[in-house]
Amino acid sequence: MRCLKTFSLFCNYCINRCSGINNLLRVCEVSVDPSRGTLKIHRFVSAVDCGQVANINGVKAQVEGAIQDGISATLRQEITVNHGQVEQSNFHDYRLLRINDAPERIDVHIVDNEFPPTGMGEPPYPPVAPALCNAIFAACGIRIKRLPIANQLKQNA
Repeated sequence: MRCLKTFSLFCNYCINRCSGINNLLRVCEVSVDPSRGTLKIHRFVSAVDCGQVANINGVKAQVEGAIQDGISATLRQEITVNHGQVEQSNFHDYRLLRINDAPERIDVHIVDNEFPPTGMGEPPYPPVAPALCNAIFAACGIRIKRLPIANQLKQNA
């Protein structure tokens, strides 16, 4: 917490500059069956420090949506090109996150502080893939080196 406050103070110190600093933490709990190449996401926890919050429910919804969109991209979203033609034509062969792939639980914790508000549009999305890939590694020892990961889990089966 001290580190976050020090960093936020530095950003407020810069005069005549515009900077938006947003601090996020992601923790993901998964179970992996390497023999079948299956993954179950049990829980995603997010801690967010975005300064003063005007709409707590809006921030939580933004983070929850970003987590689900990030999981979707991390698991399966891939566009492939073969002989100059895109192979995916619609949602039957470009899979998005489905309810059975979604985390059973998403917890969002907002750090309460007196610092000016920062953006919450894009910052919640990028930490999803590293959190998910590190959780997979911790669960079964498979190191994910490229996205999407669904095929890599099956290749290791």
